[in-house]
Amino acid sequence: MADDSPPSQRILLVTGLSGAGKSTALQVLEDLGWETIDNFPIRLLGGLVAGSDANTRLAIGFDSRTRGFVPQEIIALCKQFEARDDIELTTLFIDCTSAELERRYNETRRPHPMARGRTALDGIKSERELLDPLRRWSDTVIDTSDYAANQLQQVVRERFAENAEPGMSVTVSSFGFARGMPPLADLMFDMRFLDNPHWIEGLREQTGLDEAVGTHISADPAFDPAFEKITDLLLEVMPRYAAQGRSYLNIAFGCTGGRHRSVYSAERAAEVLREAGFSPTVIHRNLGSRPADPLERR
Repeated sequence: MADDSPPSQRILLVTGLSGAGKSTALQVLEDLGWETIDNFPIRLLGGLVAGSDANTRLAIGFDSRTRGFVPQEIIALCKQFEARDDIELTTLFIDCTSAELERRYNETRRPHPMARGRTALDGIKSERELLDPLRRWSDTVIDTSDYAANQLQQVVRERFAENAEPGMSVTVSSFGFARGMPPLADLMFDMRFLDNPHWIEGLREQTGLDEAVGTHISADPAFDPAFEKITDLLLEVMPRYAAQGRSYLNIAFGCTGGRHRSVYSAERAAEVLREAGFSPTVIHRNLGSRPADPLERR
């Protein structure tokens, strides 16, 4: 029998720490076809929902600067919406470490909205304490501490695109250990046992996307047997992750600087996964980083 019930109104509430990336997330959602509103007064939320077309996907941004911002009252109001059959409510919280937020504010020389004449770190700590109930209550938390803007954009696209394919979303990334560990890796492979192209004349300024670098890495006697074992493991466990209902799987390849061995390995692994029927997204976190001898110790 056909389902004659009216479609549910999709509402996505987007909040988080100032400077963590809420505006970037809302911009991506707008590109994906969501109707977006930022810093909307919370007391007017009920009227906005009542006046919206059920076929419209509505993304509403709010944070500590929003008029009438009281986390517990917001949670209570949203619980009322969740109890309704005609509303599908999701909450996204954009998080970031205090140290990284402090660096961003110091770099841009913008005052933190809750600093009020104090240091940026004081404002960050006050806001984190204020937002803690919302963070614990949110359906999805994205930590942007180690993300460039394009990486946050990719994550938002994967999770909230209307035509996102069902099943497990797979991301294959490369990174440099010398520039920090990735925060969200489920499976991580250290490729520093391979010969480092950084020390080869003519290859230093190139990357793992260049043919000459790939030829050098694949010629290392250790590459083929190790890479075959890695991809065999991935093809063995990935269907099992999917069978467990896993929505996202992040596979990371690391080397020292994140420009040569990890990039080549991630690209090769993505090829293998595509041939096996997966559709991985590939992200190279440190591809644009400047080559630096002090970092390339191994």
